[in-house]
Amino acid sequence: MGPISRFEGKHLQNINLLIGKNGTGKTYLLKTLYAVVKTIELYRRGQENRNEKEILSDKMYWTFQTLPLGNIVKKGQSNVFFQITSDKGEVFDCSFGSSTTKLIQTLTNTFSPRPNVNSIFIPAKEILSLREIIMDSRDRYAEFGYDDTYVDLAKALAPTTKGRNYTAFSEARQSLENLIGGKLEYDLDRKEWNFKKGKYKFNISITSEGIKKLSILDLLLGNHYLTNRSVIIIDEIEANLHPSMIEKFLQILVMLSKAGIQFFISTHSYFVIKNLYIMAHQNKIHIPTFSFEDNKITQSDLLKEMPENSIIDESINIYKRELNLD
Repeated sequence: MGPISRFEGKHLQNINLLIGKNGTGKTYLLKTLYAVVKTIELYRRGQENRNEKEILSDKMYWTFQTLPLGNIVKKGQSNVFFQITSDKGEVFDCSFGSSTTKLIQTLTNTFSPRPNVNSIFIPAKEILSLREIIMDSRDRYAEFGYDDTYVDLAKALAPTTKGRNYTAFSEARQSLENLIGGKLEYDLDRKEWNFKKGKYKFNISITSEGIKKLSILDLLLGNHYLTNRSVIIIDEIEANLHPSMIEKFLQILVMLSKAGIQFFISTHSYFVIKNLYIMAHQNKIHIPTFSFEDNKITQSDLLKEMPENSIIDESINIYKRELNLD
């Protein structure tokens, strides 16, 4: 699929890491996973009357923004196949070919309905200051522009609501608010987000990209969109974050993973990899790591070892060059 010929992930955990160069397929894989997870969640929810094939086809169409859908198939291959299996033995598998136009025909789903579970994709680019524009562009024009990872996130960012929340979520929100030095508030009259820091308020447009990114997770925890069964996919987790913020953010993710949330994270950063390696050992947790390198994907575990990847190699090369300085 896309640039990926084959991927197999075994014994996935609540934190899973994808590393590799640009263009190796990490985002492609994460978007496919997201489309499948959302299909499972939307099927038989509320007034939803589409079947799984229709939901997945629409999700792939709006996530990858291509028609025919066969364009997603890797060049030189006739079809694509993917399968997800839960710990309970539930299976979702699907296949389609390069000749597929609008509707995926081959699909099997034995997952139980998940009417109260919501998963989300957090892209590298912030969307808070563009929320209304993103929603309006899809609702009004129904044309390609912002893909479904952005649209779904924009719709999920409703203001924080009152009510009992998971203890781990409350603790994580407090940690996030301490980290960014404040929290977001929504102005219903102006239809805009403000960042409240102490007794001062600032329009979200003049706050940093990093604060916006962390505030998104705070909102999703605070408005009860997420549950302890949610899947959160974060593309390029280090984007727009200062190293000290990255370390604290990763600690918050570890806290949420222990509460049940499952994370799939991509990164180009040695700093992220090394911090997760340390946290895996500190917390005695397995973190499956998938290294995209030289047209193949290898799996390792940060609890056991640092992965082999050019990101690691380049960090070592920098250290060697430093040693050669006079």
